[in-house]
Amino acid sequence: MPEESQNKSSLKKIWTPAIVGGLIGASLVGGVGYASGAFNQVTSQDEVEEIVHKELAKKDQGQASKASGTQEEASVNITTDVSAIVDKVKGSVVSVVNLADTSNSELYDLFGFKNPGSQSAQTPEEQYTTASEGSGVIYKVEGDRAYIVTNNHVIDGQDAIEIITSEGEQVPAKLVGADKFTDLAVLSIPAEYAHTVAQFGDSRALSVGEPAIAIGSPLGSDFASTVTYGIISGLDRQVPVDLDQDGSADWQVNAIQTDAAINPGNSGGALVNSAGQLIGINSMKISTANVEGMGFAIPSHEVQEIIAQLEENGKVIRPKFGVQMTDLRRIPLDQQENLLKLPKEVENGVVIMDVISNTPASKAGLKPYDVITKFNGEAVNSTVELRQKLYSTDPTATVTVEVYREGRPVEVKVQLEAQSSNETPS
Repeated sequence: MPEESQNKSSLKKIWTPAIVGGLIGASLVGGVGYASGAFNQVTSQDEVEEIVHKELAKKDQGQASKASGTQEEASVNITTDVSAIVDKVKGSVVSVVNLADTSNSELYDLFGFKNPGSQSAQTPEEQYTTASEGSGVIYKVEGDRAYIVTNNHVIDGQDAIEIITSEGEQVPAKLVGADKFTDLAVLSIPAEYAHTVAQFGDSRALSVGEPAIAIGSPLGSDFASTVTYGIISGLDRQVPVDLDQDGSADWQVNAIQTDAAINPGNSGGALVNSAGQLIGINSMKISTANVEGMGFAIPSHEVQEIIAQLEENGKVIRPKFGVQMTDLRRIPLDQQENLLKLPKEVENGVVIMDVISNTPASKAGLKPYDVITKFNGEAVNSTVELRQKLYSTDPTATVTVEVYREGRPVEVKVQLEAQSSNETPS
């Protein structure tokens, strides 16, 4: 969704953004940010606690073990097994450093000082400073380049990117492509620095209760190759997220839930199974006073689909629609009746707040205050649902949108177009 315009209509003033819960954002420790969950998560505290109670019950049931041998023998076997798994994959996990260009600092221009960054004597080490750190996984070597998958929020806003390999080598990286909706990005480095290449496993074959190992750089590269161990706590978790930070969920992430500790800096790191195969990319965790052990990773089968597009196009190509919108449930009932003139039986839908000029929506004749209730014949209850339906449609298809306009149902045909940027499309 593009930035809100300054339209002062009465409807646009009736709702105020409010985040009702949160995934941890980039924290600042000693002046350096550690990349963690980029999304604002809008699940309520009650919903979080309900998920926690259910998963604890599943974990207790799933971890019931068959006693065999002595406690010492079991401990040795577990340690040996986990160590072997880690040795197999840890060389593919790298630290990703997001660098800021100090020569671009606006403070120098603001106060009229000469920018020392413009001096030719400045070394590369002096020109860049660490803005944040995260993790990444080497997943492919092709020709003279090695490819790394990480989170979009790890490299977002970068002036330059540096990779620190498992051997401690510092290597400049190139950004191949990024996608904010899936929170994935692809980087490349010279192939000679790829000491190990991770092998993908099938996240669709996972079962709740099976082991999971997270590898990454919590709190930055000083703690590179940190290993945490747990289980798969849940599958196909639909985590609502707020991409534009307006207090309302505008996307939903499908994620693997794990209790293997995922901390700031682990973002972009590996979640692997007992065979040492990459089953997910660590992305975020729920951080509240009453919740521990709820980390989330992007499933490997979805990762593979997205990184293939990023390698080919530098972005994920999705349909462009061209509206600013909000959930009908956020509009007070009196405004629904008096301003939108909705009949009482219309309880769910998406309100068009503004229509962007020269887009499929404007060309089709959609208008502000239209309330979308169906997309290609299927009911639409929220902006999240509308985007999911839209993005599963061919980028150049013609779709049918049913709206209420001035209290009457209207059917509109919309010829979609391919999105041409990495801005939040709608």
